Amino acid sequence: MVLPSRARALDREPEGIGVDVRTREAQRMRAFGRIIVEALMLAGLMALPATAQGPDCIVIDDFSTGTVGQFPTEWKARKDEGREVYVVLEEGGNRFLRAVSKGLGIQAARAYEWGLQEYPVLTWSRRARQFPESADERKGATNDSGASLYVLVPHAKVRGPKAVKYIWSERVPVGERLSSNGGLTQVRVQRSGRDGADAWQEERVNARDDYQQFFKESAAPRAAGIAVLTDGDEPRSTASGDYANFRAGRG
Repeated sequence: MVLPSRARALDREPEGIGVDVRTREAQRMRAFGRIIVEALMLAGLMALPATAQGPDCIVIDDFSTGTVGQFPTEWKARKDEGREVYVVLEEGGNRFLRAVSKGLGIQAARAYEWGLQEYPVLTWSRRARQFPESADERKGATNDSGASLYVLVPHAKVRGPKAVKYIWSERVPVGERLSSNGGLTQVRVQRSGRDGADAWQEERVNARDDYQQFFKESAAPRAAGIAVLTDGDEPRSTASGDYANFRAGRG
């Protein structure tokens, strides 16, 4: 797969992202900040720092322990309705997460701490089965995506985590940068258009480099987990996407 070129940096939110959208995104991320912290504490997932003797790749989740037809084990939904949006399915012996959102915009997250310095490269598979109607992430009234992934990094508790969000957009060009939640969520268009939407696509990003560039920080933090979002609430429509094989590697 040919990787998209590095996105250009933006110092302000793009025109058209309204206050209501920023507020909704801020509410989402504040809620997820609480969910991630609570999940890490309750599940005992505070991982030890990676060392040179560690594996070359760590599995964040491959859904192998999930029950088919149910919300995935060790994941949390921002709202209870999200448990109906995201379910584990099996295809050809492989399990994956399917999302079908009907007029909803609810995230699901997996608390999993790892060092971005030691394991900077994030890989996963996704399939955008149905894009939300008239979606265009550059505009506040149509800010939906068929299959998005967040890398979550702890931040001030009152505002929720920082996040790098990788979206598959139907209309926004690959490489374009967007911003929301007062700049705490930096968005990169990783894939664009309907080509290949019905087939699994392997994604590979350097989350460490993206985080450092987007937030203008030299240190590589520890990630607190990942989140996915398939949403169809702006405007209300149906969106569907699949996710599988979340891994972090050394390079």
